[in-house]
Amino acid sequence: MTTQSAAIPAFKPAATSPALAASLAVALTAAGTIAGAWFFQLVLGIVPCPLCLEQRYAYYLAIPLGLLIALAARGGAPRPLLLAGLAILVLASLGNAGLGSYHAGVEWGFWKGPTDCSGPVVNLGSATDLLSRLDTVKVVRCDEVQWRFLGLSLAGYNLLISLLMAAIAAWGFVATAKR
Repeated sequence: MTTQSAAIPAFKPAATSPALAASLAVALTAAGTIAGAWFFQLVLGIVPCPLCLEQRYAYYLAIPLGLLIALAARGGAPRPLLLAGLAILVLASLGNAGLGSYHAGVEWGFWKGPTDCSGPVVNLGSATDLLSRLDTVKVVRCDEVQWRFLGLSLAGYNLLISLLMAAIAAWGFVATAKR
């Protein structure tokens, strides 16, 4: 009986590198989080506010970038390239954690949110325009929590998930830098 690597000479098992493991973990975490956000929006009918939509940008970056870094690590890319990609993942995740904490603070009433989703309506236009807009537009407020679990809103969970992704990417960065 032969092993797979002996039976197929071109097959070489991938050596698991920290950059590969970290970037794949971040990409999968981001993909799972976005899938969850879409589930809440499309299946449960929880419409995201403008701050919720902005918090998705980091995940939309992390999915393809994490996969690219994983492919680069698998292909033996230079260490500086892997470190740069992991650094971008760390910074994007930390920035998103900051945005998540800002949004959670708006929800808890610690500070005011942006006027486009938590302040008063300032431009109502004419009466006929207002009536037609009221029929078609539903304003989702950033300072009203639509769903909580264990005391945390989706913004709070975004903060925790973003910090987890930043920690994973930072581990990958440090471990890759030491190799």
